[in-house]
Amino acid sequence: MKKLILFIAIASALASCKNLVPFTDSLKKDHGWTVDQLKGIQFYLSHDVILRRELTKGTSEIVHGKIKMVDGHKVDEILIKAGTPGVVTDMPKENKLLVSFEVGDDHYLSFGVNPNQGERYVLLASDWNNGMGKVHYSGDEYYTDPESHGAFLLVDIHKIDNTSLKQHVAKGRKLN
Repeated sequence: MKKLILFIAIASALASCKNLVPFTDSLKKDHGWTVDQLKGIQFYLSHDVILRRELTKGTSEIVHGKIKMVDGHKVDEILIKAGTPGVVTDMPKENKLLVSFEVGDDHYLSFGVNPNQGERYVLLASDWNNGMGKVHYSGDEYYTDPESHGAFLLVDIHKIDNTSLKQHVAKGRKLN
């Protein structure tokens, strides 16, 4: 009896494990996902993403992150940890997704296909300089840490493969 209980516990633990794989353009195309279907998929972040913006003197409103002192400057910092779940909010272009990791207007990051990284959807920035990217987040301009440069989207392929689609194709109707 103890062996049976142990087996059931191990089997259920293994069944609940996530099988996270990089989200790629070929994965998207192979499944033929639309924007609405992508909005129903749970995404995860591969690496920590740290967003920072320097606060000007007299700025006292901090909404997103925490205030840090970096080289004597006040800095607003947002940390989105690796493994944080996110959802697609929009797909403005064929190979670009806006993914939100927290609730709020304009609380999203842009990800796009990078053919040099196996067609992964990687973090996009309007400008990259020494590994630091300029991104817009919640209406403000932030810079990413160099470690954030390699961040990409992950999906739980186990959940995706276990999802089935029941589809009926209408054959049409003619007048008698």
